Amino acid sequence: MRDKARAQGRRVVLGITGGIAAYKTPELVRRLRTAGAVVRAVLSQSATRFVAPGALAAVGAELVDDEDRGMPHIDLARWADIVLIAPATAHLLARLAMGAADDLLTTLCLATEAPLCVAPAMNRVMWEHPATRANHAQLLERGVLFVGPGAGPQACGENGPGRMSEPLEIAAFLERFWGETGALRDIPALVTAGPTYEALDPARGFTNRSSGKMGYAVAAALAEQGAQVVLVSGPTALAAPPGVHRILVTSAIEMREAVRAHREGLRLFVGAAAVADYRPETMAPQKLKKQADTLTVTFVRNPDILAEVAQWQPRPFTVGFAAETEALEDHARAKLEKKGLDLIVANPVGEPGAGFGTDQNRVTVINKDRTVAWAAAAKTEIARQLVREIIKRLPRN
Repeated sequence: MRDKARAQGRRVVLGITGGIAAYKTPELVRRLRTAGAVVRAVLSQSATRFVAPGALAAVGAELVDDEDRGMPHIDLARWADIVLIAPATAHLLARLAMGAADDLLTTLCLATEAPLCVAPAMNRVMWEHPATRANHAQLLERGVLFVGPGAGPQACGENGPGRMSEPLEIAAFLERFWGETGALRDIPALVTAGPTYEALDPARGFTNRSSGKMGYAVAAALAEQGAQVVLVSGPTALAAPPGVHRILVTSAIEMREAVRAHREGLRLFVGAAAVADYRPETMAPQKLKKQADTLTVTFVRNPDILAEVAQWQPRPFTVGFAAETEALEDHARAKLEKKGLDLIVANPVGEPGAGFGTDQNRVTVINKDRTVAWAAAAKTEIARQLVREIIKRLPRN
C-alpha cells in the first residue's frame, strides 16, 4: 500500500472464517498494519484450525471474541471503518445473504453501517454453484464489496475460480477504496428513484415497472463517498440505504414538491426515477365500476422534474437517466440536449437482464463531448462507476 495516508488510522475489523486460505491472514494483517491501519480480528470457531490466534497477535492484530465483556458485536460494529472478511467461505456468503446472526462475526455484520468487504475462498464448483451465484448477486445488490476470487490451483488439487485473492491484492483493493471514499464529503446531493403512481380512482392507477434498484444503488454509492444524500423515492419494496435520508412519495406532483423542498444549497442532482409523463386529468372519488365496453381517460402532462432542476439558478450538477427500447444513443442524446443536462445514463429496458426489475444493468453514459458504453454489471457496481464519473466532472466551488 503505497499511500500510507489512505490507510493511516483506518479501523479494520477482519473476520476470518474456516477456509484453508486463512493461513494467509497474518500476512494480510501485517500489510494493513504497516500501512497504518488498526486491525481487530474476529475468528470463527473453525478458523483456528488453519491460523493460530498467536500468529495474528504477533503481527499486530487485536483479537476479539464472544467472551469479551459488554456487547462486542455493537462495539465492533460502531468502531469499524470497514468490515473485511477473508477468507469468506461459501457457508459464510450464504449466512450473510440470509441475514443470519448466529455468532459474533455475522451479528456485527448485521449491526454495522460500515462498508462490508468479502474475499471469497472455496472450491471452483462451489463458487460456480447456482446457490452461491445467487448469494453473490444478492450481496452485490445490497452493496457488499467483493475482492476476488482469483483463479488457479486449489488446495483440493483442482484448478479454477475460487482462490482467495492474495494479501497484496486485498490491501491494494482497500487502498483504492479508501482513496475514493470521501471525495464528495458533505456535498448536498439529491437522488430520485423508483416509479411514480398516478391514481385513476381510490383503487387503481397508472405506474411502470421500475423497481428503484438503480436509483437506490446510486444513492448508496454517493453516501459511500461522504455526500449528504436525500433520496426521494416512489413506491418500492426496497429498504433505505445506510446513511441516506429517504423521503417516500407516490405521484409525480409529490416527487416534484419533495425535490423543490431541498433546492437550497443543492450541488448534485441525479434523476433516476421513472417519472410518469402523464397522469389522469381527474381522480374519481369512488372506484369506477365496470359498465361500458370501453373507457376513455383524459391524461394531462406531468411536470418535467429533471428539466426544471437543470434550469435552476444556481444550478446543481444534473444527471439524468434515459430508459429506451430503441435508438438508445440517439434518444438519450436528444434528451441530454433538450433538457440541458450535464450527463445522461441510457439503458435498454427491453433487453433481457438489464433495465427494470433486474439486479444487472447495461448502460451507455453520454455528455456533450463523448459517448461511452459500459460493460454489463451489477447495478451496485454501475452506480459506483457512475459516481466516480461524477466525481471527475463535478465543479469544485
